[in-house]
Amino acid sequence: MTTDSEATLNSGVNEHYRRIWHTVKLIPAGRVASYGQIADLAGLPGRARMVGKALQAAPKAMQLPWHRVLRSNGQIAFPAGSDTAEDQKGRLQEEEVVVLKNRVRLVEYQWRPDLAELLFGLAF
Repeated sequence: MTTDSEATLNSGVNEHYRRIWHTVKLIPAGRVASYGQIADLAGLPGRARMVGKALQAAPKAMQLPWHRVLRSNGQIAFPAGSDTAEDQKGRLQEEEVVVLKNRVRLVEYQWRPDLAELLFGLAF
């Protein structure tokens, strides 16, 4: 029996969105990635905005770790103090990611997949 998220994935969902969702699922807890980095790793260079759209379109049942995706400067993309920004900040802090002034230090927390992850985890 298929779940709602599997049914959505197998229906007419954009193939690019599937690649983005797959890539976001690979970000380990306690790590973050930028929208552009996700686009690049999904084989969609220059499509950072598409990553944001794909995350918005993802079925809730998929339980994507959307909170691990940030702007290229490490900033949370939602307005500081908004409910969504506070939710993202709280989720990151639960994973022991330090968020100061709505920003994460990418030097410290950015996901850097190793060769094995690139070859096997990102196989589409």
